[in-house]
Amino acid sequence: MNTMGQSLKEALLSSFENLQVENPEETRVIVNCRKDSLYAVLNYLKNSGYDHLALISCVDWIEKNELELVYILSAYTEDKEQSRMNILVKTSISRDKSEFQSVINLFENAEPYERELHELYGIHFEGHPRLTPLLLERKYKIPPFRKDFDTRKYVQQFFDEVPFVEDEAEAEEGEKKGS
Repeated sequence: MNTMGQSLKEALLSSFENLQVENPEETRVIVNCRKDSLYAVLNYLKNSGYDHLALISCVDWIEKNELELVYILSAYTEDKEQSRMNILVKTSISRDKSEFQSVINLFENAEPYERELHELYGIHFEGHPRLTPLLLERKYKIPPFRKDFDTRKYVQQFFDEVPFVEDEAEAEEGEKKGS
């Protein structure tokens, strides 16, 4: 285990309760925390130099009835060891009541990530200024990245409505002959 990862692990464990911290690789630290402490953990890491929110991702654990949010942080710094570190901060929320606090006040660039997760997983981020569509053109009963979204049914319904190019060409040819 590298010294940067080990010292960060010790600092986090001494500052917060109910955390699980792993340092599986030299350049990666994984922090699992309760949802009520995530904002404080992110704030602590940001103040410790991990000031770049690289991504917010989501994993649908349908069998646990949970959505896992993953915040990936890195550092913009001259310190080569710290700049190579990637911090993954994870927390889980219920699939049934998929709501969570926005982190835009902490990381402004969280805005499009939260909109994307709202649209694709159905997560409502409290305090987000505009949870408007970012990628999709229509609404779905089940958000399309959740594991219970029936992709085959969607494709069948969607493409059964779209005419084949040959059918359109034949229809146009019939109209020309009829005129």
